[in-house]
Amino acid sequence: MRGGDTMSDSGATLPWQVIRQDDGGGSYRVGRYATQAEAQQVADGLDHRHRHQVYRVERVGQRPRP
Repeated sequence: MRGGDTMSDSGATLPWQVIRQDDGGGSYRVGRYATQAEAQQVADGLDHRHRHQVYRVERVGQRPRP
């Protein structure tokens, strides 16, 4: 799994991203992934390890929900 890249080694696009929301309201991309399931698995693992942060999965170019 390679987060942060727009393309994998095979040239496939990575349309799903994991976003970290910090306590101050800032949002930061953690990585990009080929499938929603893969991105969700990463987000779930980060949620478990970093309980003071919020991680969400969204499609690249999708506006975050309020």
